[in-house]
Amino acid sequence: MKADYDLVIIGAGPAGLTAALYAGRARLSVVVLEKMVPGGQILVSDWIENYPGFVDGISGADLMAHFLDQVRRFDVEIRTDGVVSLDLASRVKRVHLANGILSARAVIIATGASPRKLGVPGENTYYGQGVSTCATCDGPFFRESTVAAVGGGDTAVQESLFLTRFAKKVYLIHRRDQLRATRILQERAFENERLEIVWSSVVTEIKGGASGVQAVTVKNAKTGVLSDLAVDGCFIWVGTTPNTAFIGDLVTTDPAGFIIADSRMVTSVPGVFAAGDVRNTPLRQVSTAVGDGAIAAYGAISYLENLE
Repeated sequence: MKADYDLVIIGAGPAGLTAALYAGRARLSVVVLEKMVPGGQILVSDWIENYPGFVDGISGADLMAHFLDQVRRFDVEIRTDGVVSLDLASRVKRVHLANGILSARAVIIATGASPRKLGVPGENTYYGQGVSTCATCDGPFFRESTVAAVGGGDTAVQESLFLTRFAKKVYLIHRRDQLRATRILQERAFENERLEIVWSSVVTEIKGGASGVQAVTVKNAKTGVLSDLAVDGCFIWVGTTPNTAFIGDLVTTDPAGFIIADSRMVTSVPGVFAAGDVRNTPLRQVSTAVGDGAIAAYGAISYLENLE
């Protein structure tokens, strides 16, 4: 069976687009599938200052626009289409789309991960009505308001700082008694008068009414005491869940669902590679996704050469 493409890349975030760049330069026939907008989660990042080459930093949207412009120089096809399932049993892989089927001799999975939910009452009820995972998208709606933010890592702190541009008060609720964010972000958080950290606490409920969110119930992890914080919105940054629902049990994953891949991005299935936030990696950043994408493409190129 002749394949439609040498390589299918699923996902057009930093990892997928980097893989496409390398594969395109190698003159493979490549298609990148993206169910949403090319760029991935990084599109909603207000500012990135830890990606090399941009001394003063760059917005996520601008950075991904550069990625896309560079990839398109090498005649890589980028399609907007969601992947429903995969058939990886034979040498030619079949990718089932919402609008048809295509085939390829190798596949790179770079579908990233989505923000994890708290799983508390009111979260789903008020999602889009005060509950959000995107400060860049929704922060401007909370001018001179009071909002809660949940988390303690880099994303939570950076996005909370961004919210202080609009909100008059941001409560950053963290389950531990110290932040996990990098030191420079912690310093900025401690110095910001509009940001107050609620230590050793977890959100147990999000309350509201017809107008949206009105309060969050917070439980002190040490004392067990419950209290309500009056807020107009609640932003949640407590980790990520891999976007692997379409894969099923076709490739080996860890207990959290992230794809297990070795240092060459090789998965448990020959000809299938994983790159970026979707794999079991100790760090999920643009720079690591870019490295993964380059290695995955190199692996796919070598795999295809050996097939021939």
